[in-house]
Amino acid sequence: MTSSDPKADLRFYLRSARDALLWKLDGLSEYDARRPLTPTGTNLLGLVKHAAGVELGYLGDTFGRPSGEPLPWLEDGAEPNADMWATADESRERIVGLYRRAWAHSDATIEALALDTVGRVPWWPSGKDEVTLHHAVVRVIADTHRHAGHADILRELLDGSVGMNEGNDSMPPGDPAWWADYRSRLEDAAKEADRRA
Repeated sequence: MTSSDPKADLRFYLRSARDALLWKLDGLSEYDARRPLTPTGTNLLGLVKHAAGVELGYLGDTFGRPSGEPLPWLEDGAEPNADMWATADESRERIVGLYRRAWAHSDATIEALALDTVGRVPWWPSGKDEVTLHHAVVRVIADTHRHAGHADILRELLDGSVGMNEGNDSMPPGDPAWWADYRSRLEDAAKEADRRA
């Protein structure tokens, strides 16, 4: 990447995070896309739903550019954490479609406004709610990459698939026997360190 355009740099990293997160749904059953894999219920489709709301909030509402997308899980009185999972009535296609529309809306905001444009984050405390577009985009990039990392771990737990995107697993070469031995050595090192503590 050789761009000297700050907006192009931001869009590149935002797009790569979005693609990595969404790619983790490819080829999964409805059950595996939705099932909670941690004690706090973290699941792949819920991460996508959450990311859509984050983009529409920070790169839409914050800058006076509401999307018009209904997000009932973010309204007053909604169940806590309702943006982190998909109900049986919320189809994968609906949530992925919402996320793609959020991308388009966010990209339009980035295109239309200068990076030093100041917005107000509606859910931040009054007097501490101002943010520049540059800051908001960086925040969304960081949040999306964080959740893409969560998704990478969840997908590995589901079926062993790893990587940033299709064709780029970013992993050292190794067959299943090599990985089993590697994991065993890490387990042994952890036990030894615990014994020494």
